[in-house]
Amino acid sequence: MLFRGKAIILLGPRQVGKTTLLKKLFPQREDILWLNGDEMDVQAFFANASATRIEALLGNRKILVLDEAQRIENIGIRLKLITDEIPHVQLMAIASSSFSLSNKINEPLTGRKRLLRMFPFTFGEMVQHQGLMEEKRMLPHRLVYGYYPEVVMNPGDERTVLKEISESYLYNDLLSWEQISKPDRLLVLLQALALQVGSQVSYHELGQLTGLDSKTVEKYIQILEQAFVIFRLQSFSRNLRNELKQSKKIYFYDNGIRNAILANFSQIELRTDIGALWENFFISERLKFNASKDRWVNSWFWRTREQNEIDLLEESEGKLHAFECKWRPVQKDKIPRAFTTHYPDALTSIVHRENVDEFLL
Repeated sequence: MLFRGKAIILLGPRQVGKTTLLKKLFPQREDILWLNGDEMDVQAFFANASATRIEALLGNRKILVLDEAQRIENIGIRLKLITDEIPHVQLMAIASSSFSLSNKINEPLTGRKRLLRMFPFTFGEMVQHQGLMEEKRMLPHRLVYGYYPEVVMNPGDERTVLKEISESYLYNDLLSWEQISKPDRLLVLLQALALQVGSQVSYHELGQLTGLDSKTVEKYIQILEQAFVIFRLQSFSRNLRNELKQSKKIYFYDNGIRNAILANFSQIELRTDIGALWENFFISERLKFNASKDRWVNSWFWRTREQNEIDLLEESEGKLHAFECKWRPVQKDKIPRAFTTHYPDALTSIVHRENVDEFLL
């Protein structure tokens, strides 16, 4: 993607390795200028900088990297200016999720950017690192502590690291954002969502639990989604009258963050929510898998009023694939007949801890 006339925007939550990645890609390169949007003089420079001043700052450098770019006022306009007026320089902007939250780049950079997202580590990456058998042995641990790089690389200190990560981007970034008028209620909302993983959610019911109106609940959920804390699955409806059409489920991108919100790091042998943990793990890992493979996939869950249910339903290239999540493989587990009858051409899979690698590698 380099030097093709497009700004490259690298987005993702804090602590997933965005800056580390670029420094690995450009080690000891002399024609690169690194600037950090956290620094006051960088913010002041870009507040009124013209293309001429920016070009003078760059000198003979061919690459400009703006870290924490969301801190710079009117950043979208500044990025457009650099891309349009200094086309021989490759612009790269690194930003935490609040960058996309505030919609500072979408309109100014229409047609001028390549947007890339980074996630915590994936099951597949860890298999490459330490082998399939070892990573499958680690699954109970991953269900509790997740895949944030610093968590994975500090065995024995996972709780402290997760506390720091969650406080960093949940509390410092999100709770200080100007559109969140009731930060204490956002925390209550997060805890309610963490307890309802794998269940259908109602904005009205969440509002009653948190003391927020339904529109505010929806706005806060959108903020959390854009911040890579949670993501939504809508219900799939195509053939049956009794299919639920307006329902939604909410999952967390990382199990460790979900458990940190609940302050619950009990091992899985002692937990009553193992089914929810496994479902959240697989669906989030499948989302990351599809993104890493650049697969264009639509994702839903499926349920009827009679409570026949499919945890994850994917559509790609005109084909449906249904996944039902079960932590412990049981021979009698089956895909609901109501689904296979009305969607006979769909692929179906029961995903459990013994065969999960078939769907994540």
